[in-house]
Amino acid sequence: MVALSGGVDSSAAAALLLQAGYRCTGVFMITSNHNRHAQTEARRVADKLGIKLHALDLRRDFERILDYFCSEYRRGRTPNPCVLCNRLIKFGKLWDFARSQGARFLATGHYARMLKKNGQAGLYEAVGTAKDQSYALAMIDRNALRHLILPMGSYSKTQARQIAANLGLGTECSRESQEICFIPNDDYTAVLEQLHPDAARRGAIVDESGRILGEHNGAHRFTIGQRRGLRVAMGRPYYVTQIDAASNTITLGPEEQLMHSRLIATGVNWLVDEPAKAFSATVRIRYNDDGAPAKVVPQHGGVLVDFGEPTRAITPGQLAAFYMDEGPDARLIGGGWIDKAIE
Repeated sequence: MVALSGGVDSSAAAALLLQAGYRCTGVFMITSNHNRHAQTEARRVADKLGIKLHALDLRRDFERILDYFCSEYRRGRTPNPCVLCNRLIKFGKLWDFARSQGARFLATGHYARMLKKNGQAGLYEAVGTAKDQSYALAMIDRNALRHLILPMGSYSKTQARQIAANLGLGTECSRESQEICFIPNDDYTAVLEQLHPDAARRGAIVDESGRILGEHNGAHRFTIGQRRGLRVAMGRPYYVTQIDAASNTITLGPEEQLMHSRLIATGVNWLVDEPAKAFSATVRIRYNDDGAPAKVVPQHGGVLVDFGEPTRAITPGQLAAFYMDEGPDARLIGGGWIDKAIE
């Protein structure tokens, strides 16, 4: 079963699987009331490929993702809904549905690779690391790995568009989506304030000493490391260094105050046997992060990550993903939710 979104990546993935001889069925996830155009595109792609398309209504399930999304912002954290969606929805509810239909495998258009080494299936970075999406898969259930197919991991975005063009799928010119699929017009503040009007309450903007620099109209409008839209003139660049939801206070400071060398992550998910002792890894702390070498120390269901040198804008609520080098390949072995940065 192939998850078809109506975009170029998933349509190219389905085409590659058909060319490889797989018997494929498509499935489109209905996640909100405003993605009908995408469903129409997915239907058109499925018809062009000659495969059946299921429409799976997951709007009620997505309420859990939306609740998490709002809750994290209200706690002064920056959520990562795609990571949670991949665990609970795409490789949770969607995989359950695929199995109920007799599917042995689930395929998506993610740019990452499934490789089998020493008889064990592992999840690895895409060949083209600039487009790599493995980070967003760090929290999926390890048991799903042996059923997962990721056809796009060895291809570039340009090649994906060429595949779609060669087959006349009509998705080769589709716009690269940067939006959150369940947030209309990517306006998350409007959605949050509609569901939780009290989130828009005014509060103080202060410096590290507590001196009031200005006023904000909602702590959810800020994230660690933010520079634009602060409405505070300091004569030098200032950034958001802390968000205190309890006091509804935003703290600003110079860039050096964004630098920390360690972090604590909890809710850790392992895609390998859980390590019993500290190990070295490359750790990525956000989706578009290149990663940095670090020592990862398991402790009480969480981990301490020590980069050994200052790292910029470690953000509570985001994911820390752990990679191990295996020759030329970088294997994703797990991840955890960042709770706090430590000096």
